[in-house]
Amino acid sequence: MAGRDLRALFGSNDRVGTDEAFTNRERQWAQVAAAVSEHLRRISEPGFDVQDLETARRNVLVFHGIGGIGKSTLSRKVEAALGGAPGRPAQWGEPSWPTSPVLLPVRIDLARSAGMDFERLVLTLRMAFAGLDRSMPAFDLALLRYWGHNHPGESLEEYLRRAGLVHRLAKALPGQMQGALSKAAEELALPGAVGSAVGQVTTAVVRAVQERRTTARALAGCPRLADLLEAEPDLDALSFYPHLLAYELDRLPEKKKVTPIVLLDTFEDVGDRTHRDLERLIQRVVWLMPNALFVITGRSWLQWADPALQGQLDYTGPTAWPQLATHLPHPRTIPIPAARHTDAPSADGSASGSSSAAAGGDPGSAVGAVGAANDGGRTGTAGDADGGRAVEADRQVLIGDFSPEDRDDYLARRLTHPDGRPLIEPELRAVIAERSHGLPLYLDLAVQRFLEVRRTRTPELADVDHDFPALLARTLQDLTEAERHVLRAACLLDAFDIPLATAAAGLPREAPARRLVERPLVLEHPAGLWPYHLHGVVRSTLRHADDRTDDSWSEQDWHTAAQRAFTAIGDHWTTSTSTDAGTAGASAGAGTVGREVLVACLRQGLRLARDHRLDLDWLTDAAWAYIGDSVWEPLAPPAPAPLPSRNATPSHTGHSETAPAATPADMLVETLSALTRRQHEHRARTAQRLAAVVDSHLLPEDLHLMALYYLAKAQRDLGHRTGSRHGMQTVADSTSRLAPAARRGLVHLLRLAGDFPAAHQAAQHLGWAGRQHRVEGDLHWPHGDMTTAAAAYLTARTQAEHHRVAGETATCQAQRAFALAFTDPGLADDEIDLAQQLLTGLDLRATALTVRTAQLLRDAGTDHLDQRIDQLRTDALASGITAAQAAVDLAAAFHHAVRDNHTEHTAAVTRLHDLTRDGDYAYYTDIAHYMADQNPDSPSTARWNTDEQTVRTRWHALVTDRRGSLPPL
Repeated sequence: MAGRDLRALFGSNDRVGTDEAFTNRERQWAQVAAAVSEHLRRISEPGFDVQDLETARRNVLVFHGIGGIGKSTLSRKVEAALGGAPGRPAQWGEPSWPTSPVLLPVRIDLARSAGMDFERLVLTLRMAFAGLDRSMPAFDLALLRYWGHNHPGESLEEYLRRAGLVHRLAKALPGQMQGALSKAAEELALPGAVGSAVGQVTTAVVRAVQERRTTARALAGCPRLADLLEAEPDLDALSFYPHLLAYELDRLPEKKKVTPIVLLDTFEDVGDRTHRDLERLIQRVVWLMPNALFVITGRSWLQWADPALQGQLDYTGPTAWPQLATHLPHPRTIPIPAARHTDAPSADGSASGSSSAAAGGDPGSAVGAVGAANDGGRTGTAGDADGGRAVEADRQVLIGDFSPEDRDDYLARRLTHPDGRPLIEPELRAVIAERSHGLPLYLDLAVQRFLEVRRTRTPELADVDHDFPALLARTLQDLTEAERHVLRAACLLDAFDIPLATAAAGLPREAPARRLVERPLVLEHPAGLWPYHLHGVVRSTLRHADDRTDDSWSEQDWHTAAQRAFTAIGDHWTTSTSTDAGTAGASAGAGTVGREVLVACLRQGLRLARDHRLDLDWLTDAAWAYIGDSVWEPLAPPAPAPLPSRNATPSHTGHSETAPAATPADMLVETLSALTRRQHEHRARTAQRLAAVVDSHLLPEDLHLMALYYLAKAQRDLGHRTGSRHGMQTVADSTSRLAPAARRGLVHLLRLAGDFPAAHQAAQHLGWAGRQHRVEGDLHWPHGDMTTAAAAYLTARTQAEHHRVAGETATCQAQRAFALAFTDPGLADDEIDLAQQLLTGLDLRATALTVRTAQLLRDAGTDHLDQRIDQLRTDALASGITAAQAAVDLAAAFHHAVRDNHTEHTAAVTRLHDLTRDGDYAYYTDIAHYMADQNPDSPSTARWNTDEQTVRTRWHALVTDRRGSLPPL
């Protein structure tokens, strides 16, 4: 029957539907089914020997995952499905294995709260076979001897009743064991009085086995029985008795054959990585019962295949457990998003994204690491340690989060109206699903909160936008104090490695961090600069929920840890920077690796400095290094959620309503965010954001001038000449590292106004820092001198390559392609391809528009170009970059002039006139007329570097040359 959520049932006066929701575990069921099928095939092979103690064991399947992920629910459902009980989840397919032998699922909860110890575990195993209605003499004799020695005067039946192991099989078990004793005495022809004494019978059995007497054939077939009966009947000996149980199961008649599927749940309560006494006993059971399949669920993966555990456990190494060896040395991978009802990870990951994970970015942001938890775990393979003769499927499976669809499905089916409609509204379900990061425990707690709020009023969105302290208890309960300390420090970080987490925690040794990263609440992206990150909901809860644990952190503790982490990240960047870092205009990291480190450190450092109000410190130099390459990777961290404060009045969401005053870190985040977002936002928005930063006067002088310079650039792109000139002049007159760039900006303003002689003269003093050769190319091409312009751009590109400035290299190449597209379409085609290659991995909107404009110019005069022109004009308009818009219409004028289409050419000239009526780029209208060998009706005030007739002749020649190279229309 379907399960009932009794807590929800008793949480409301209304008769709401409270069916237990279970979803998104088809893959786990498929893995169980595959393991069962493989196990049945293996034990049915002729060479299989249950008494073989040396062959590698392949009878274990492990499901591990964070607390609250649904491992116990999965274990219960698997037990029901294997046992043929009704209520198997609808998503699970029918089993494909044969009906014989019968599967016998035995589920044992190892949780401390269940009171399970090793003695009870062995009794539970034996009791599971009581339904076969036959004794198991070898095992039963050994167990009776153990029982009499360790429980004198206490009957097994009474113990089972007192221990809570009472059901119909418990009543049958004592009788079966006594029957085994009587049968052994009968076979050995012992007197009645003697035959009732366990000690006398076992002594006789030992003698009979040693003498190989046929009268004890049922017992003589187990050669190790005599040794076990002679051994001291203590707990250690008890752990070897399952060998006898395996023997008895193996010799059952064919019609009575059963295959045990033993489900060991809550395996994390068996012990820790230091105390393995109980784990050693349980591992013996698994090893000594190769004809049973063990499905283990717990928070951590099994380390049994690790050779380093030799001496702590009896059977270790990849040779012993080949299917468990694929997790060495790392247990987890970043998830890959999948479709509904498959391995659908949460995004905390976040995911999202992948590029920032490699650079240490936030796994939960739009550019973060791919997801957050893997619903299927690794599916890789690993060979045997003895040379890899066989390839083993991974039997350690990470239980992952629900997909977004399954989160909603879970919430929709968990609580329902009497008519079956979901009780929780779609808007509320969406908020809960997003906040949960796919963790079933969060969904469960959110359902309880929904019912709690519903008692007094209708729940609102803010009511379910909530962090649950109960998650902390589930997360922290099996961690050591040092591991909890590292965990709290790690939740400050988007991504981390062991040294960084240790430094943030302020610990003198790495061991706690090394233990922590083995936990399923820590996810791994092996290719990342910092490969680890916390599960999204765990991180959110640790940072934002009221922490009532005994070792909780104060606000000062959080601040101190943030400062430690911030310093450690800065040290990482400093030591990873190449020798030329910090020079004006130079990239901080010579090459991709250095850039990756820079961006990763900036992402984390900006978040810490902003959220914890830290001094900028190393961020200042890092910000300068960041802008040096003009790559513009996304940097800005998400807006912080308000943190609880003892001095603020909490809202009904539990979050503080206090909005602290802005800090320099806030302004630096806003500055760099505006610079990166300008590649995707209208320049008016960029100018607005940077103007607010400049007006705040919170940044130190050098960073203030940085913001002012880029504000002036945005104003220039928008055609706000006066404001741009003022900002550029202020920066140019300073000692800022951007002073040469500002002087270049002033030259550009002269060029935009058409004052070419003044621009040319000013350009001669720019040098490399002011990008002199690129500026010269910008001055040559409006004169129609494309050859000289292309040569200048080539020199500029070569210089940029020498200085390893990727953004400048791509920009110079794009301009070279633009110039050559007027003169030589064939050569331009190669130059455009190179420009596109150089733009790979960069985020340069204006440069990308230049390349697309060059493509139009390359194809000018051909058919079917109008739609491309319209699309590019729309994209340029959306950017807010006047230069890009003017260049598109200039290309359109060139195209229509080549085709001698007077109507469309006139329309292009009109658009140019309207676009440049404020004076900037007004000479583009003159150039458009020159292309068609026309005189402008109202010529601009441009001052050319040569006589106007030469300029006119060059532009018209470009049109006629192109027209002559095309086939007749």
